[in-house]
Amino acid sequence: FTAEECDARAEVMLENYVTTLSIEVATLISMVDTAIVPACIKDLNLYATMPKLAGDRQKVYNAIQAEAAKLKTIAASRPKDLVADAKYLCDKVKPQMLAVRREVDAAEGLIDKDLYPYPTYEEMIYSH
Repeated sequence: FTAEECDARAEVMLENYVTTLSIEVATLISMVDTAIVPACIKDLNLYATMPKLAGDRQKVYNAIQAEAAKLKTIAASRPKDLVADAKYLCDKVKPQMLAVRREVDAAEGLIDKDLYPYPTYEEMIYSH
């Protein structure tokens, strides 16, 4: 391969990576904002008359919103250069996506199963 061909291939791979991660970030934010947080609110309201029974729900649900807000801020600060953007997505955005995911996973174990808006891992694996 020529140097130009290698450079072109690298650029295509970077563009694919950036596009894929951009879609994943937007999807995660949308899922949290439109389904997870509303489910958390409904679940927490079930404990309005007996807040001591809510356990760590308030803390976990607040953490989801806090981590999602950080993700939005980090994602909005992406560089315009393709190589810098790919590195930023890898080094800054992906770790924050994992932070959001950790909190959502914790909430999955707390939210009333009838309120959880997505199939759980258990349902996906053992529903056959």
